[in-house]
Amino acid sequence: MMENPSQSYQIAKLFQEIMILFRHNKGNVFEESGITMPQMMVMGILGKEKTLKITELSGKLSLSNSTVSGIIDRLENMGLVERKRSEEDRRVVYVSVSPKFAEIHQRLHQQIVKNISGALSTATSEDQEKIIEGLELLKKLLYDYQQCPMDN
Repeated sequence: MMENPSQSYQIAKLFQEIMILFRHNKGNVFEESGITMPQMMVMGILGKEKTLKITELSGKLSLSNSTVSGIIDRLENMGLVERKRSEEDRRVVYVSVSPKFAEIHQRLHQQIVKNISGALSTATSEDQEKIIEGLELLKKLLYDYQQCPMDN
């Protein structure tokens, strides 16, 4: 358990700043591909869930059905998602990722990794090892805390 609250604050602040930089880098990669941040958020959820009703997707994004429907329209035009009406209730529309999504997702992921590699290329091997060790420790601490939050 960390005794120094100022160190906890500093770690949390650094982590937040790194996440902002990472999101910015990721956003730039998607933007260069013609995918907007809202579209990226929809694709992120659909990438995990595979198939959702538009209403479920709207709920996860805290956006109106009409807003999400507009985003889905653009993604469908790009060939990244597919809509399918429910057989039982024609009013219900399901959205899922298309086969083209996996190909584009892989390409974008590779570009993000390439950007991170470029950023780390000026670090020494020892510095890179320190980063790996620190991130592995942070991941373990966060995981352990989530497993038993009442004990912490």
